[in-house]
Amino acid sequence: MKIAVVGVTGLVGGVMLQVLNESKLEIGEIIPVASPRSYGKKISFRDAEYTVVSHEEAIAQNPDVALFSAGGGTSLEWAPKYAEAGITVIDNSSAWRMDPTKKLVVPEVNAGELTKDDKIIANPNCSTIQMVTALSPLNKEYGIKRLVISTYQSFTGTGVNAVTQYEQEKLGEIADSPAYPHPIFENCLPHCDVFLDNKYTKEEMKLVHETRKILSSPKMAITATAVRVPVHGGHSESVNVEFSQTFDENKIYELLEHAAGITVQDDPSQNVYPMPLSAKHKNDVFVGRIRRDESIENGLNMWIVSDNLRKGAATNAVQIAEYLVSHDLL
Repeated sequence: MKIAVVGVTGLVGGVMLQVLNESKLEIGEIIPVASPRSYGKKISFRDAEYTVVSHEEAIAQNPDVALFSAGGGTSLEWAPKYAEAGITVIDNSSAWRMDPTKKLVVPEVNAGELTKDDKIIANPNCSTIQMVTALSPLNKEYGIKRLVISTYQSFTGTGVNAVTQYEQEKLGEIADSPAYPHPIFENCLPHCDVFLDNKYTKEEMKLVHETRKILSSPKMAITATAVRVPVHGGHSESVNVEFSQTFDENKIYELLEHAAGITVQDDPSQNVYPMPLSAKHKNDVFVGRIRRDESIENGLNMWIVSDNLRKGAATNAVQIAEYLVSHDLL
């Protein structure tokens, strides 16, 4: 098969190539796509060299799948053009996530909703992906009534400019083009994305709206605080869950240990719990610090960690492509 990678020179685009290289997909050709300033650049993939091309050239080559990670504006403009040419688009931006005509997919949770007619498929927000992967089996068993979420998100989620800012500040320099209004090195910013009229940030409201859509629970009570932290390896989340019915802690462990894409790391006596440092470069979602919330009835606390560039972006997109291929949906 032929796969176009749109935004190939960006942070997530590079990781997409890594994940595709590790994938079992039978890839005959990669079509690297980027903005005009990158046209002509060379991209290596599986011992072959490819040249970065324009959208028009990529569409003309008729790839089976186009993995988009080039921002919402690019996706809104070009994803429909790829789709009109019969190319299935898996989009990593926020452009299509809340479009009621588009599926918002985490393969372990709701890939079964996909059909051959889905030509633009939305990849959820990174912090949403890891959380719903862990929550889905629990929601099916006990029904989630309310979520209180606090995230600790890697600066890598903001992109190349944030990485550059961190590296310059680490060297004691003033960032040339800072991604944030304050330093990120040795700092925490309770400010992920832009602030909205309700005083929440866009990132916080993504957690609310996307979780409801993916779990098919439009009335689920959800509140979130998203914090940007000086961490390279991934996103961490403290999630307080209130179930609609009583639950058994041993059953919680059993459900998570048997869930696809989940690794349980939970042995406080041996200081075993998920950390972004150990999650880095891995595709799983790691869950630990599982314990009953003694302040409310039917409450549970969880700590969820995942590499935001992998499962939070590139891995999830590639897994969607793998599902489409394995179920003959292309």
